[in-house]
Amino acid sequence: MTDLAQLELDLINAIGAAATSAEVEAVRVAALGKTGTISGLLKGMGAMSPDERREKGPMINGLRDRVGAALAARKAELEAAELDARLLAERIDLTLPPAPRRRGSVHPTMQVMDEITALFAEMGFSVAEGPDIEDDFHNFTALNFPPKHPAREMHDTFFLRPDPETGERKVLRTHTSPVQVRTMRVTNDKPPASWIAAGREPPIRIIAPGRTFRKDSDATHTPMFHQVEGLVIDRDIHMGHLKWTLQTFVARFFEMDAIDARFRPHHFPFTEPSAEMDIRCDRSGGTLRLNAGDDWMEILGCGMVHPNVLRACGLDPSEWQGFAFGMGVDRLAMLKYGIPDLRPMFEGDTRWLAHYGFSPFAAPNLATGLS
Repeated sequence: MTDLAQLELDLINAIGAAATSAEVEAVRVAALGKTGTISGLLKGMGAMSPDERREKGPMINGLRDRVGAALAARKAELEAAELDARLLAERIDLTLPPAPRRRGSVHPTMQVMDEITALFAEMGFSVAEGPDIEDDFHNFTALNFPPKHPAREMHDTFFLRPDPETGERKVLRTHTSPVQVRTMRVTNDKPPASWIAAGREPPIRIIAPGRTFRKDSDATHTPMFHQVEGLVIDRDIHMGHLKWTLQTFVARFFEMDAIDARFRPHHFPFTEPSAEMDIRCDRSGGTLRLNAGDDWMEILGCGMVHPNVLRACGLDPSEWQGFAFGMGVDRLAMLKYGIPDLRPMFEGDTRWLAHYGFSPFAAPNLATGLS
């Protein structure tokens, strides 16, 4: 039979020589594992006679207990030493200067929004705002949308749950045109308090920047995006005023002396006549160059305010005329700063923002340049 004293001495020496927790585990498996030496002795007790079992059993069990205690003690000792070493290696010297803080950046959409605001402010426009959640009247009816217009369908527009009392379904506004309606609406009486509460009496010259929502998502569309719409209401306003305003804006926005543009007939429910403004461009070589080439790129929509819209807002079309226009802020940012895909603009990736972002200290300034 195995010399128990010699076996115990060998195991105790092996445990003492183990330098890591992994080596201690290896000794444990060799002694107490399924095929370990002490486990083999315990299994062999079944073949012993009763007298041998009474004699050898306590000795083998005692060996198992003493080796197990030695293994646990050595493992605890090594784990404590490993923890101390790790803590020493991972400590932080609080006397050292801190790492430089990451500087924030202005999102390209917000940068372009500020650029647009600065340009139109110089042209005499003020900024008007309205709610993101609109009712049917301001978002559709007052803007001359017919009852069966596709924009009123669920596949195009985000509708909220119907009001349990009135049954009215409000919407996430599909454009910032409701701000124009809210600005134009006036009451029959003319005290200034009524103008402030219900709207503004002409002449009106505003832009309406803000978020809008539509059910669309691809490389150039997202369910939430930003728009800027403009409105001018006055006497004797005509299409020439509209063309000059937009050509001047686009040229200054792209920081050019002039822009080669054309106006194509189009249809919008809230303007008549309506047009889309295109600018000449060249897309060859993987770059976009303006005022060159034979291609045309649609940049915005515009038109003369429809008489039905004026009437819905309490204005007499025989006395007042005006024009309106709208453009996507995110798309203008893509065109001006070479952003290939619209979707990363809303993903919140700080690496993307570090590449395309702007310094918060470089506010758009017409004296020193927009960008």
